[in-house]
Amino acid sequence: MAKKVSSFDTRQNMILHSFEIYRYRDSYLNEVALHHHDFYEIYLFLSGDVSYTIESRNYSLMPGDLLIISPQELHRPIITPAKAPYERIVLWVNATFLNQFSTAQTDLAQCFDTTRENHSNLLRPSSNARVHITQLMDAMIEESANEKYGGDILAVSTLLQLLVYVNRIAVRTGAEHHETTDKSAPIVTDVLNYINEHYSEDLSLDELAARFFISKYHLSHEFNRLVGTSVYRYIMQKRLIIAKQLLSDGVSPTGVYIRCGFGDYANFYRAFKTEYSISPKEYLARLENEILLGK
Repeated sequence: MAKKVSSFDTRQNMILHSFEIYRYRDSYLNEVALHHHDFYEIYLFLSGDVSYTIESRNYSLMPGDLLIISPQELHRPIITPAKAPYERIVLWVNATFLNQFSTAQTDLAQCFDTTRENHSNLLRPSSNARVHITQLMDAMIEESANEKYGGDILAVSTLLQLLVYVNRIAVRTGAEHHETTDKSAPIVTDVLNYINEHYSEDLSLDELAARFFISKYHLSHEFNRLVGTSVYRYIMQKRLIIAKQLLSDGVSPTGVYIRCGFGDYANFYRAFKTEYSISPKEYLARLENEILLGK
């Protein structure tokens, strides 16, 4: 039976409050910008010539590879035109929805925990495991799309099976890392770690270059090459990611701009509105409305 393939959609936000899953197949795609999500993502690579950047880490993908991406990680695919189409299955899972199924014994979000020892974004399952994962994801796509009795329940139960299975693989193979090595990766990683720890402070290309004893031109070039965006753009995206999280946690917009290093509310407002096409207060109102609606 032919697999259901969706038309690729450039949106980076969820429509549903539970989960969404899509199989995509493209012969050509424009460059995908560095981005992040407010939800968990599991990405199953099926075919094509693709490498994937997640923060400072770069992975050359093989068919059957699984990428595990947490909400605050900036990432993007680097797609090289190839004879085989670029095919993948992408699963998005809302964090609140997933948390309700975890227990004291079983944390279904464990595989996404970037602070976990030996955490890796890329899992390379055995051939039998790849077949099983693909079958589970295809079953989710089918059950999510049909209107047969119990389809919604079967889709959720299959999602839970998949997450248990993926977490077991992550626990067994977490010590295996598949990053592509690059001579500039250590310095860029150090810069990224510094930004992530000091995002609330005044940061600039000049200041970072001086701190790490490197030419700002060299740092700019290597950062762009490995991360896929400029130092300035990365700092801004990281601050906005933290800002959204703080707003979700109940911090006022005024408190957020101070804690995220924007200098003043006007700068924060402009950056937030430009990035998300919604103001901080409108974002808060949307969150409150979702809670009231029980979404």
